[in-house]
Amino acid sequence: MTAPESPQPVDAPDDDKSHVPPLTTRVVIAEDEALIRLDLKEMLEEEGYTVVGEAGDGEQAVELAREHKPDLVILDVKMPKLDGISAAEKIAEEGIAPVLMLTAFSQRDLVERARDAGAMAYLVKPFSKSDVVPAIEMAVSRFTELKQLEQEVADLTLRLETRKLVDRAKSILQTEYGLSEPAAFRWIQKTSMDRRMSMQQVAEAVIQDADEKKSAKG
Repeated sequence: MTAPESPQPVDAPDDDKSHVPPLTTRVVIAEDEALIRLDLKEMLEEEGYTVVGEAGDGEQAVELAREHKPDLVILDVKMPKLDGISAAEKIAEEGIAPVLMLTAFSQRDLVERARDAGAMAYLVKPFSKSDVVPAIEMAVSRFTELKQLEQEVADLTLRLETRKLVDRAKSILQTEYGLSEPAAFRWIQKTSMDRRMSMQQVAEAVIQDADEKKSAKG
């Protein structure tokens, strides 16, 4: 029985210190009214946040979010070129950062639209510094929880897929090489460790080898 080929070595991750994440929360602000934007920036900086980008319209806000990969994006609902809800939707779709919406209105439908677009929290104008910090903490916390949930789902999906592949590979090893089910599983485990491959990769190689042999036989 031929063992699956070992994959090519993967380069070690770059240990450049410039990749160390910032200690402060980095924020992009998007507000078309310059005075409100300035006041908000001052509030944030007084509380220890770092404003890494300022925008006066939704399109620029999305560009800055993509460029800076901030920890938070604060968007006004009504902005030129691209409104805040549309900008929030783009940022949320790309999973760039949590979004905190600013609005002069607290209508239920507007709040629901913002939420559906991916906003994690919202602030009603006019607001004070005491309103801003809790809203930011809520937005960041909800985003973190969402990312953790998405990762858990992804991990579960991968485990289920791996289990299906391993079961199929075990069946092939039993049929083609006369191994018992426990022996087939141990072979996959040992090959995984010896070759420094995941069990999914080993199973895929076994399945591919069986498919190629089947095709060659016609």
